[in-house]
Amino acid sequence: MSNSDTRPTVVLVHGAFADSSSWNGVIRELAADGHRVVAVANPLRGLHEDAAYVRAVLDGLEGPIVLAGHSYGGSVMSEAADGHPGVRALVYVASFILEPGESTGELAARYPGAQLGAALDALPVPLPGGGTATDLSIRQEEFRKVFAADVAEEVADLMAATQRPITSAALEEPATAAAWKAVPSWNLVTTDDLAIPAASMRFMGERAGAHTVEVTASHAVTVSRPDAVAQLIREAVRATVPAEG
Repeated sequence: MSNSDTRPTVVLVHGAFADSSSWNGVIRELAADGHRVVAVANPLRGLHEDAAYVRAVLDGLEGPIVLAGHSYGGSVMSEAADGHPGVRALVYVASFILEPGESTGELAARYPGAQLGAALDALPVPLPGGGTATDLSIRQEEFRKVFAADVAEEVADLMAATQRPITSAALEEPATAAAWKAVPSWNLVTTDDLAIPAASMRFMGERAGAHTVEVTASHAVTVSRPDAVAQLIREAVRATVPAEG
């Protein structure tokens, strides 16, 4: 990539109980527009550890970057993008927009209506240096109801089987940075979300001064409504990255 190339790279950060393939529909939409897209494999091991990994990906790119995060991926990108000179816009998709000192779990529990917590299973896993971590995953029989109610059943079943667990520590770790304080942000609120209540997303978006739009969708909006997600990313690109020519 040439240093003179001003086309943005769109970087996508998935959240808990998902993987990079959850962005496939969004990637198809953006690629059809000619956008370069990178869907990061978020480790889901710890907020600062995950942010350091995403930051390394950002550091390896040239030119302007538009960064989008789904769910816990928003918590990670707020940390990862803090002070990064290439990041021009942040797009929060059914996501968390944390203040320093807040944790993802704290914000998830602040508003009533979330049904995700009751659907989780916990599994102790050994750590390489000793000790254990607790991996959280959604029980497969509960996955579609609480995470992907507007996704076709056969697709939701595949998502449930391939979901990636997150450590409980990642959800409890407090944020130390908030890139949205210095970078323009967009916020997609999913009104039928049973994982993050819409009221919580509205509160976080208003607090951040984000450009907020709402869509009737479940938490798995990147799968069920990739058109709406891609459209918001396009708006962020147009508003923050100069067009070529």
